[in-house]
Amino acid sequence: MARRKYTREFKISAVKLVNEQGYSIPDAARSLGVDPNCVRGWIDKFASEPDLAPSGEGAMAAELRRLRKENARLLMEREILKKAAQFFAKEQP
Repeated sequence: MARRKYTREFKISAVKLVNEQGYSIPDAARSLGVDPNCVRGWIDKFASEPDLAPSGEGAMAAELRRLRKENARLLMEREILKKAAQFFAKEQP
């Protein structure tokens, strides 16, 4: 299977779909007919370019996704600490 090559303009348009228009990575990939991992890699690759930084709705969506992921991690950590505290409280004579 041959590896497909995409132009810089195509990659930038994919990044802009996510960063500026608020598409999720899988939605942008599906609409362009590429693998979501490609889009994810392009976002990482072009993150240092100032004109491609997340802005507008895309920035808000990206921040919301990041915060939801962090919130889920913190909730899980809190539950683990609660269970550990209950376990050690039962061991005390």
